[in-house]
Amino acid sequence: MKLKVIGIGEVLWDLLPAGRQLGGAPANFSVHAKRLGAQAQLISRLGRDDLGHAILERLIEMGVDVAAIQSDDQAPTGTASVELNQGGVPHFVIQENVAWDHLSMTEKARTVVQAADAICFGTLAQRHESSRVAIQSLIAVARPDALKVFDVNLRQNFFSRELIKTSLKLANILKLNDEELPVLAKFFGLTGEPEEQIAELAQQFDLKLVALTCGARGSLFYSRGDYSRVPGLPAKVVDTVGAGDAFTATLTLGVLAGWDLDRINRSASEVAAYVVSQPGATPCLPEQLRFFEAFSLNAVA
Repeated sequence: MKLKVIGIGEVLWDLLPAGRQLGGAPANFSVHAKRLGAQAQLISRLGRDDLGHAILERLIEMGVDVAAIQSDDQAPTGTASVELNQGGVPHFVIQENVAWDHLSMTEKARTVVQAADAICFGTLAQRHESSRVAIQSLIAVARPDALKVFDVNLRQNFFSRELIKTSLKLANILKLNDEELPVLAKFFGLTGEPEEQIAELAQQFDLKLVALTCGARGSLFYSRGDYSRVPGLPAKVVDTVGAGDAFTATLTLGVLAGWDLDRINRSASEVAAYVVSQPGATPCLPEQLRFFEAFSLNAVA
């Protein structure tokens, strides 16, 4: 049995200057997890339209299990307009009232979550009440030993202190970036240097691990009193879309595989550095980065 991981939340088309690309952080996470060697599924919702059919086809081509993706007769499949600055950093304008805003708690979704070794979720797909209730209910029924990875992914104004607080209480792993940390610091009264702030988050919300990414300046992990620092790796940046999701997927599988902090941090940084050097959010990974193809929970145990 391979490691079973699930992304829960948005899937959409990123409308990039060079054309449309599959997007949505949970979808990117699931694709990267599959390419790293896991058994990956996505729980989301699509419109019954051409864009939705195209997403299903693309996910199936990429090997992601789509059995728990729901269909919506009313709301359309989601899209996001994306503009890249000179450094390849994206700015998103995300369509509202789309199918994944109406994600529901189905028996199929419950069954999938209860079998998962890890679940990844964020804030964006919780912007609408119905999807927020469904996502929080699904995380709550996960196995006690499963990883619940909260990848903050703040977008536009689709978040609040209460939403982040509730999500942190449901999670046992937090991943955020250096633009999101000041927002959480303000919300939760964090002071001091980033090292102190992520340690305080871990203590306030009883988190096993907090991972802070800082772009070209590298990444910082905190877990149970221990830190791991990895400097930024050299990369020729084409665009940064999907790099954070690749980092999160590698981090999640590294924890499941029982790796130490430094190995997880370094491996996640290597995968993210490769992704920024390629166009789009989910490029194929070279063989040397498919770290988990031989891993299973039985092998870890």
